[in-house]
Amino acid sequence: MNYTVKERFLRYVQIDTQSDPNAPIERFPTTEKQKDLSKILVQELKEMGIEDAHMDEHGYVYATVPANTNKSGVPTVCFCSHVDTAPDCSGTGVKPIVHTNYQGGNIELPLNKEATIKPEHFPHLKNQIGEEIITTSGNTLLGADDKSGVAEIMDAAYQLVNNPQLKHGKIRILFTPDEEVGRGVNNVDIEKLGADFGYTLDGGAAGGVEDETFSADGAVVEITGRSAHPGYAKNKMENAMKIASEIIASLPKDKLCPEVTSGKEGFIHPTSMEGVLERATLKFILRDFTTPLLVEKGDLLKKTVDEVMKNYPNSKAEVSISEQYRNMKEVLDTKPYIMEYAEEAIRRTGLEVRKESIRGGTDGSRLSFMGLPCPNLFTGMQGIHSVREWISVKDMKLAVDNILNLVQVIEEKNS
Repeated sequence: MNYTVKERFLRYVQIDTQSDPNAPIERFPTTEKQKDLSKILVQELKEMGIEDAHMDEHGYVYATVPANTNKSGVPTVCFCSHVDTAPDCSGTGVKPIVHTNYQGGNIELPLNKEATIKPEHFPHLKNQIGEEIITTSGNTLLGADDKSGVAEIMDAAYQLVNNPQLKHGKIRILFTPDEEVGRGVNNVDIEKLGADFGYTLDGGAAGGVEDETFSADGAVVEITGRSAHPGYAKNKMENAMKIASEIIASLPKDKLCPEVTSGKEGFIHPTSMEGVLERATLKFILRDFTTPLLVEKGDLLKKTVDEVMKNYPNSKAEVSISEQYRNMKEVLDTKPYIMEYAEEAIRRTGLEVRKESIRGGTDGSRLSFMGLPCPNLFTGMQGIHSVREWISVKDMKLAVDNILNLVQVIEEKNS
């Protein structure tokens, strides 16, 4: 097979598409530069012969690979990845390096000697002996999250267009902005997309498929203290910033924190604190794999705030909790065949199936509850959101093969 995924990936990562979590909610996408890559994707899709490829006013790319099967009952499947990169680390001036014939050991990055990629931190490196590894130069992230998924979908589309012997139903392609800041599907037109179900390509090591994410809420605590001149503040002042600090300090430290939890354990996590003497704001994210346990975490936060505020009779605190996304497993368990197709495709790709739970969310979390059931497939990305981000060319090719096998499985299983 004449793969194009490596060449595409190396080009895409050099385009700065970082999203902005601080952009006003009405701005979408949060950064116009995300459209720079989306415009290129549309042009490349058209050059493949995919005539309906276009970017809408929100920066979403929609495209169709028409069915080439004679069967009439094959469902329409969507493949989705996001074009933006995380704000955690610079995405400007990415200079990817291809390390050929990796023979084990550390991978040093020329622009940051302290950012060495070590096998003890990345066990998956042991599966890459003799392979090509792509890294950053050491002063930016790579952007494999999720430009690997973008490149893999693009290569799969190229292969399907040029290999008509691969039988498949109608395939819809969706590239989204702003996934990294939690706004990725805010303006997706599900009716226009017209797919029966989908798969995001936003996962890690080869063989992985994820049907479960956290359920997520956000919480805001608004504290109003009592101000007074510091020289005459005795028995008068109630400092909102100190109240905020006390609330955080009163939460559990040996459990329910990201730094001490793993697996199916959820958490209450303060993400920001700002304020002045008279007013302060705390923001939290609440996470768990079941909605009842998520509600318990919100109740614990409220109880903690109430207990602290008993010490400050002249101040007040208001807690507001809002839904962010829910565990997509609640939807996917009602349509088990979607995961069965994915697992069969992975086996046909020659890989061991690794069903995993995401300690986070994907566009697929919200898409599932918007009417597009959407598990998450591997891309090969490792060390994401950091200067140590890397990916192997072998794993990207396996991800392309997996897409091709998946569309054929779906075609075979439906009449």
